[in-house]
Amino acid sequence: MKETNRMNRINEELKREISNIINFELNNSNVTGMISVTKVKVTPDLRYARVYVSMINSKNKKNTLAGLKQASGYIRSALAKKVNLRNTPELVFEFDETIEYGAKIDSIISEITKDLKPLE
Repeated sequence: MKETNRMNRINEELKREISNIINFELNNSNVTGMISVTKVKVTPDLRYARVYVSMINSKNKKNTLAGLKQASGYIRSALAKKVNLRNTPELVFEFDETIEYGAKIDSIISEITKDLKPLE
């Protein structure tokens, strides 16, 4: 149980720091729109971190994800300066579709409920 608590703390710390680096320090023309880091999952050996990102108002999601992958070395070195871990994990960026999925379900529900008459 103690290990999972430690992993959760590491995941949350990395999530916060990676988000700050992407939003305030990264100058990459391919990375557009508002990017939020929704989740970080570190492997138990701390060698890799899977970083889930969602994008709002991005011109091109594929280009933005490619830009993040391109900048992963810079993000990783900036992360090493901020987070005190023996080894800074290698970052693997993935697109998180849960927010878009939720928005799609919301729109479907509103479409269905607008046709219903309120009960009296």
